[in-house]
Formats: sequence, structure tokens, C-alpha cells
Amino acid sequence: MASDPQKKLQTLSETYQKLQTDLQKAVSDRQRLEAQNQENKGVQKEFRDLDTESDIYKLVGSALLKQDRKEAVDEVDGRLRFIADGLKQAETQIKKTQEESERTKTEVNKPFSKHLLRAAADDRSSQILQVQSQAQAGQAEGQAAA
Repeated sequence: MASDPQKKLQTLSETYQKLQTDLQKAVSDRQRLEAQNQENKGVQKEFRDLDTESDIYKLVGSALLKQDRKEAVDEVDGRLRFIADGLKQAETQIKKTQEESERTKTEVNKPFSKHLLRAAADDRSSQILQVQSQAQAGQAEGQAAA
């Protein structure tokens, strides 16, 4: 039967793993948004470089439809604003998840840190006792020889 500290450690470990999965998803989402952002900035640049009389076509399904220039520019500008908002949200989510993950990681490592400190203290005490025993043995030999 598992003790309460073991249950807590198991829960913290599962929480940490979920946070890592959430972090990977958030980073993936941000990368996708960044790719969309770059693509739309490229389209925006193409629009600026076009002559004012140039026709603009939009792919709808398998057909190219002529689109009004202002409408096309406004649509790309709107997408860029929407993507920028999504990037801000993704960055906020990544930061929040990283902070929560670090707190959980610290909490998971606490029992191990305490255990290692206790083991190091026990080991140090053992070394001191060993040196004291050796010193006493050396004194006893010195007195026996005298």
C-alpha cells in the first residue's frame, strides 16, 4: 500500500508530465502561427509591390476568383492582426506553463533533495565517527606500547 508521500509524488510526477505535454503543444501552436504570420507578411509585401492596376485572384476551392484589391489587402491585414493576437496568447500560455512546470519540478525534487541532504549528513557523521574511532585506536596503541 502506497504511503501519502508516494501518492503525492506520483500525482506531482503525472502533473509534471502533463505540463510538459501542454508545453510541447503550446510551442507547436506558436510555431504554426509564426509560419502563418510569415506567409501573410509575404502576401502583404507582394500586394505593396504590385501595380495598382494589377488584378488579384483568390483561390476558393479549385477555382481562382478575382478579388477587389482593397478587400484583399484588408483581409490579409485582418489575418495578420488575428495571428498577432494568437502569438501573444501562445507566448503567455508558454510562459505560464513553463513557470508551473518549474514549480512542479521543484516540488517533485524536494523529497529527493531532502533525502540526499540527509544521506550526506549521515555519511559525514559516519566519517567523523570513523576518524574518531581511528584516533582512539591510535591512542590505545600508543599507551599499550608505552
